[in-house]
Amino acid sequence: MKITIMDRADGEDDEIIIRCRNIDKQLLNLIYAIKSGQEKILALRGSEYVQVAPEDIYYFEAVDNRVFLYLDKEVYEVKYKLYELEELLCGTDFFRASKSYIVNLTKVKSISPAFNGRFEAHMKNGEKVMVSRQYVPVLKEKLGL
Repeated sequence: MKITIMDRADGEDDEIIIRCRNIDKQLLNLIYAIKSGQEKILALRGSEYVQVAPEDIYYFEAVDNRVFLYLDKEVYEVKYKLYELEELLCGTDFFRASKSYIVNLTKVKSISPAFNGRFEAHMKNGEKVMVSRQYVPVLKEKLGL
């Protein structure tokens, strides 16, 4: 692989050009890493809006028609539906774990089998999230199992 970095002229926008024969999973992950550094998710706590970087998010949870995002020790509400977040975070380390959860795999400490074909994701902040059996194949694919 060859990497070329060139100075840009004043007034020009920064630009990344990728030339390749095939777009593989590794290249898609690289593109996501570049893009995710720029995109933030707008969240609400009380009357305060904050921008949250996706890499700081542990998981999203839907409760009573409201969606919350969980950080290490903080919880914020977001105005997205889970399916909208799933589309927004497509091709990233986030995956749909159940009807109510979207989980960031980079924040998972360990995964263990649970009863009835489900898995339990133990998060790095000590919380546990159930992966329903419907989404276990997606998890295995994301993990390369």
